[in-house]
Amino acid sequence: MSKSNDAVEIVSNFLAASMTPDPVKAATFMAADVVITFTGKRVMPDAHHITAFNKSRYAWVKKSIGQYDCMDKGDHLVIYSNGTLYGEWPDGRAFAGNRYLDRYEIRDGKITRMDVWNDSAEWILEPQISRS
Repeated sequence: MSKSNDAVEIVSNFLAASMTPDPVKAATFMAADVVITFTGKRVMPDAHHITAFNKSRYAWVKKSIGQYDCMDKGDHLVIYSNGTLYGEWPDGRAFAGNRYLDRYEIRDGKITRMDVWNDSAEWILEPQISRS
């Protein structure tokens, strides 16, 4: 298996654990000093905080993964994962088609950096956007 395939598998396994949600298992794919930044510059120290944040924003949420793209930067690999989110808002309204883009840095078989962007904030501020 290539370095690129290994890195994509790490991210894929992390996402599967995150969507369960199983923050304990998700954390096994992350370095102890991981840097996690979500939309709005929300910095989180670990996978447990990701789960807590998602629990505060959604009744539940899952990812429909579109594709992975990999770049070798020499001392690390960068993996992009894109697709859409689907789930339910806290008030019970279902949603789907909410675009996301995640960027991961993989060093020595662990996620060392994770950056997350999605349409959720826009959809919360202007719910009619999600219906177009």
